[in-house]
Amino acid sequence: MNGIKARKQNGEAMSGTPRKPNGYANLGEKVMSPPEQSENVFLFYPNVIGYSRIVLALASLYYMPLHPRTCSLLYSVSCLLDALDGLAARQFNQSTRFGAVLDMVTDRCTTSCLLVFLSSAFPRWALLFQGLISLDFASHYMHMYATLTMGDSGQSHKKIDQSRSRLLHLYYNNRTVLFIFCAMNELFFIAIYLLSFSSPMLTPSLLPTENKAGSTSQPGSPSNPSSMIFATPGSAWAMELARANKMDSFWPWVLAGVSLPVMAGKQILNVVQLIKASKWIAEGDIRARRAQGLPKKKR
Repeated sequence: MNGIKARKQNGEAMSGTPRKPNGYANLGEKVMSPPEQSENVFLFYPNVIGYSRIVLALASLYYMPLHPRTCSLLYSVSCLLDALDGLAARQFNQSTRFGAVLDMVTDRCTTSCLLVFLSSAFPRWALLFQGLISLDFASHYMHMYATLTMGDSGQSHKKIDQSRSRLLHLYYNNRTVLFIFCAMNELFFIAIYLLSFSSPMLTPSLLPTENKAGSTSQPGSPSNPSSMIFATPGSAWAMELARANKMDSFWPWVLAGVSLPVMAGKQILNVVQLIKASKWIAEGDIRARRAQGLPKKKR
């Protein structure tokens, strides 16, 4: 035994490193791992493009009441950038859930703001525009919620299984179809917006009409100084009068006619999306109730 110990000591001396007892090798030693690169998701290229979309949309809202050409240009560029941020996300491998939500929220808000303006410009059709806003918000919110709660971890809202809906699968997975439907949908509403500047008068009931006594039937009209409701520059009558005959109606009618079928198809897809998402969430509720032993059998 003494000879074995001596040989071990000689070996340690020759190597220059003393042998450590078993279980001591990792004590006091830090395992060096490669430094993690910190990333700022908010500054990813597609998200920066998303911020520029918001700025352009806000600028278009500023010019929306009385400057149709400037507003249409800014609004259209904001919508077209929707396709560019997707390309940037794939090109630079920067697809994020924050970017997907930012993209969807921007789409919903910009379209809703335009529809709100159309509701005021075409008060006879206000209920229709309000219904389109509600359908758009409801269908996309239900779809997003169903994807987050029922889908796989990190699943995108655009990843739709064909067995669940062929229409939605084609819509979300074919980039050409997705672009055409979104572009034509926005083009239709832009065309209707432009028509509000080409109509001689959108709401004739707002115009003052004289009766036999020579007074106006609209007590708040500009010709009746007793009331200042319509005398302000921002009143409904003044705004419509300012928009009247600002541009020719030929091309807005052409654009509206071309994009109308696709816009109608987009609303059908919204209805399908709302129904499918509702059923998907309900399926999850049924599975959760069964896991809890519900409904309990009556004795």
